[in-house]
Amino acid sequence: VVKDRPFSSYSSSRGGWNFKLYFKALVIPLILYIIYMAADTAIRGPEGTSHLSIAFLAVTLILVPLQCIAEEYVFRGLIMQTFGSWFKIPVLAIVLQAIIFAMGHGYNSIGLFETLVSGLGFGFFAWKTNGIEVSSALHTANNFAVGLFVMLGLQASSSSPQLSEVAVAIVFLIVLYIIMYYVGKKTDWFGEIPENSQDI
Repeated sequence: VVKDRPFSSYSSSRGGWNFKLYFKALVIPLILYIIYMAADTAIRGPEGTSHLSIAFLAVTLILVPLQCIAEEYVFRGLIMQTFGSWFKIPVLAIVLQAIIFAMGHGYNSIGLFETLVSGLGFGFFAWKTNGIEVSSALHTANNFAVGLFVMLGLQASSSSPQLSEVAVAIVFLIVLYIIMYYVGKKTDWFGEIPENSQDI
């Protein structure tokens, strides 16, 4: 089904994982997610209960990046690249993996739409950058910010978000993706990516 290929090829078409690119791509979304969630908390007020502890902090700092990168290997690596090899139509591969990604989350129908938009964004950046480092950074920033605010009792983890929350979140995601793409193109932020890299 997936053909015989080395595991490193799922990281990128450049021959493996690029740590420098991952950490560079992590800075902007992490800052923006924290600002966005802090503003949301200031407007709506704290909604959770503090779970601040060394154990929770360790889980957030260590396991969240690993979990996000693992998901990227599955959805933007294995699934998206396999679809891409079948159909040779990048947009179709991006949309299909995003649908599967959304369905793999236990949110209500409104929440699934936000996850679908996230999956489309992650897929777009995996395609444009010929690897999953940037999508992994975006995914990590999201989950880390959520974990941090839940740990501090500023946000409540919910599988049933309201329409207004999701609408604002989607606008934020679109703005974030535009900023990421603009910075990447205008300042050679994706400088580690050769112009002649093969498409995923």
